Amino acid sequence: MSEIEQFLYAEAALLDARDFPGWRKLFADDAVYWIPANADDTDPDRDVSIVYDDVAFLAERVWRLDSGLAYAQEPRSRTVHLVSNVQVLRESHGEIDVAAAFLVVEFHRDVLHHHAGRYRYRLRRDGGELRIARKKAVLVNNGGHLGNLSVLL
Repeated sequence: MSEIEQFLYAEAALLDARDFPGWRKLFADDAVYWIPANADDTDPDRDVSIVYDDVAFLAERVWRLDSGLAYAQEPRSRTVHLVSNVQVLRESHGEIDVAAAFLVVEFHRDVLHHHAGRYRYRLRRDGGELRIARKKAVLVNNGGHLGNLSVLL
């Protein structure tokens, strides 16, 4: 199994364990976490987003989820993040572009939810460790009714 696959699986495990501070540490200092509203969106500064967080806002989101003040997460969801079809698309100047498929299964308030789509990552090395410079999660149903998406993808 490749180092990149191991990294993505470790990220999923942190999310399922609700280790949000640990998950946040996977991100570079200039990282972006983006869930676009449309599959073809390419520019989060121009296009409508479901989530568009820089590291400061991501830290705030993580704090809120951990604090108990994210009322949409009371009671807290239980999740399973599945990652598959991992592909290295490009390696250049110390950055690695990666694509993967995902399925996040969420159990919350006696209802099972499924969030599926494609990830696009830009990874880079920082002190020998991989870090997420950009994470884009494109939901397959982003054009439909999403309800309250209160879990991290």
